[in-house]
Amino acid sequence: MQNKLYIGGQWVSSSSNETVDVINPATEEVFDSIASGNEADIDAAVAAAREAFDNGPWPKMSGAERGAVLRKMAEILTERLDELAAIEVKDNGKPFPEAQWDIEDTAGTFEFYAGLAEELDTSSEEVIDIPEPRFSTTVVKEPIGVAGAIIPWNYPLLMAAWKVAPALAAGCSMILKPSETTSLTALHLAEIAEQAGLPPGVFNVVTGQGRVVGQALAEHKDVDKLAFTGSVPVGSKIMKMAANDVKNISLELGGKSPLIVFSDCDIEKAVEWIMFGVFWNQGQVCSSTSRVLVEKSLYPALLERLAEETKKITIGPGDKEGVLLGPLVNKNQYDNVLQAIDRGVADGAKILTGGGKPEGFEKGYYVEPTIFTDMEEDSWIWQEEIFGPVVCVKSFETEEEAIRMANNSRFGLAAAVMSKDIPRCKRVAKAFRAGIVWINCSQPTFCEAPWGGYKQSGIGRELGKWGLNNYLETKQITSYNSDEAWGWYIK
Repeated sequence: MQNKLYIGGQWVSSSSNETVDVINPATEEVFDSIASGNEADIDAAVAAAREAFDNGPWPKMSGAERGAVLRKMAEILTERLDELAAIEVKDNGKPFPEAQWDIEDTAGTFEFYAGLAEELDTSSEEVIDIPEPRFSTTVVKEPIGVAGAIIPWNYPLLMAAWKVAPALAAGCSMILKPSETTSLTALHLAEIAEQAGLPPGVFNVVTGQGRVVGQALAEHKDVDKLAFTGSVPVGSKIMKMAANDVKNISLELGGKSPLIVFSDCDIEKAVEWIMFGVFWNQGQVCSSTSRVLVEKSLYPALLERLAEETKKITIGPGDKEGVLLGPLVNKNQYDNVLQAIDRGVADGAKILTGGGKPEGFEKGYYVEPTIFTDMEEDSWIWQEEIFGPVVCVKSFETEEEAIRMANNSRFGLAAAVMSKDIPRCKRVAKAFRAGIVWINCSQPTFCEAPWGGYKQSGIGRELGKWGLNNYLETKQITSYNSDEAWGWYIK
């Protein structure tokens, strides 16, 4: 597996024989390397997936048979939970308990889609009532074909599961392109799939640079479906590439999600969920509720408590016990977040706490958890995704003003509202222009429920039955069942 690609059920060298260094963000040290694939490797992977889909057993298997393989993958993931979590800590930087949670969710995702695969044996065919008695119509769902998946670095194995599990459940074959920053657990997933009995060619992993491997996958004419999670600019490019072949796509992109806190809310609960909504995973979360709107009467007291608790967050390497905020994933992201903070200050926003590299860390891509106040509503830092441990807080006076400010964004991934007045929460939830809404909490995610956004936050939905439908085609089959001649041309 060392410096190899997984293609057609075999561990093979990259055509380029080049590698990419794997760097521990907590120490800035190289501790491993991965193969740097290229267009020829994508051609080989797509050919293997094409053969596996067109002539292999996987799409022809019953849903129960496919479900058994997915369930076995979930079992192995659970057995290797701590090992895989430790790899993600070293590769991504996140604290070990967060990584454990991610791997648990990964196993749960495969278990969930194993169940949906089994249900396909009875739910993939539907008889449609039609008004003409001489005809009968049936609608069937079939696997879409060869799927390409391009995933980000913030949840390396979990984001893979969100695409791999439903694609395999549907009967597709696929090529996974993990982020070049965090590819290690994706390679272990290939090992697990093989161990679970997945036929050769059904699941392929090609590592390497996004501008080479990702682009080759997005442009490949033999890929039927493309699923991408990442930034808006890259998602826009992928959409343009897919348009050349009118390729089926789903895009889960960025966000700048609002959290509205009304004055009747318990201040301690509000502070807890604000912090969880923006500092979890070092703020490297597409749905991060990083625009916090607080009712004016609560604003001063909440800011005081938020600053107090934020200063207490334990920063350090993810493998150190008690750490709640690890390093950012790589130097590029570290530089981007610090530049964003500098831009916020230059635009007139005030830093309540944080704002730079924490003391005592000569090495590692660490950024203090940072709270901004007093920014303008049209300021860059209020409107644009930072993808780091940075939260912007503003006050509001009326419910209508809060809703207007919350929806004043080109994004629409998630939103949250907190209040003891549940009818008001439900009213605000309906008013949000966002695909995911939380009431009196922020960020809980369940694989049974749909995930995706409005506006520039993406196209389509992942997770739940919606995630499975991403990888299914709908076919109408209509039969003429009468002995009576049709009699249009021949009387």
